[in-house]
Amino acid sequence: MMFLWAFIIGGLLCVIAQLVMDFGRYTPGQVLVLFVVLGAIAGGIGLYGKLVNFAGAGATVPLPGFGYTMVEGIGQAVREKGPLGLFTGGLTAAAGGIKAAVLFGLAAALIFKPKA
Repeated sequence: MMFLWAFIIGGLLCVIAQLVMDFGRYTPGQVLVLFVVLGAIAGGIGLYGKLVNFAGAGATVPLPGFGYTMVEGIGQAVREKGPLGLFTGGLTAAAGGIKAAVLFGLAAALIFKPKA
């Protein structure tokens, strides 16, 4: 049942993003920033954690999940390292996602030829 909820919640987040782009006349970059910031805000006030507990990867994989992961990492780093955690926690928590994005982007750039 967890897989079904992950699929439904993740799909709904993607549908919302697509509708925002289609009807709001926003660029994909603007929607990316909007969703990451909304995920960070929802994580900071404790709402997104409940969605993550319910939907698992369906809530952590889409863009709001990245913002949530960064906020959670900052919170943990501040508890462990004090104020310095504000600057290191988000990147430490999201390092796996950042690394994957860079490596997959590099692989795509090496495999495919851009249009002129």
